[in-house]
Amino acid sequence: MRVLGVDPGLTRCGVGVVEGVAGRPLTMLGVGVVRSPADAELGHRLVAIERGIEEWLDVHRPEFVAVERVFSQHNVRTVMGTAQASAVAMLCASRRGIPVALHTPSEVKAAVTGSGRADKAQVGAMVTRLLRLDAPPKPADAADALALAICHIWRAPALNRLQQAHAQHSVRKVTR
Repeated sequence: MRVLGVDPGLTRCGVGVVEGVAGRPLTMLGVGVVRSPADAELGHRLVAIERGIEEWLDVHRPEFVAVERVFSQHNVRTVMGTAQASAVAMLCASRRGIPVALHTPSEVKAAVTGSGRADKAQVGAMVTRLLRLDAPPKPADAADALALAICHIWRAPALNRLQQAHAQHSVRKVTR
């Protein structure tokens, strides 16, 4: 399974591609940041993010895209920018027919470190260890994108089983 993780942001949108399956060693295929100038108009910034995401999709051809679910923050301006960048990533993937999964920050932290309250340094350290890297990816947005991809690879089999069970239960209710 090849997953593009996206840690959305208007100024720095972390991206990382991980390949593998649950229970086996994972491989990082790429990591980076899509940037947009803070002084540019919002529309131009979103286009810059779209172009960057599209380039990552072209180069790495992921089977899934995992995006951090936007959560409420105290700064409404920041959360709006994050939500807009998140929507761009989801649009780019959906336009290509690539399934998109949303994972909360605490879900990602718990999957990668064992604690939903882990800090950025702990996430970076575990991403480094899990992917057998020499050093944590910089900036932290890039490490977070890899953590999203890892989380999705590890959780996807269980999520698929839950969706199948739900679908079977729904069919049984209808046929009764």
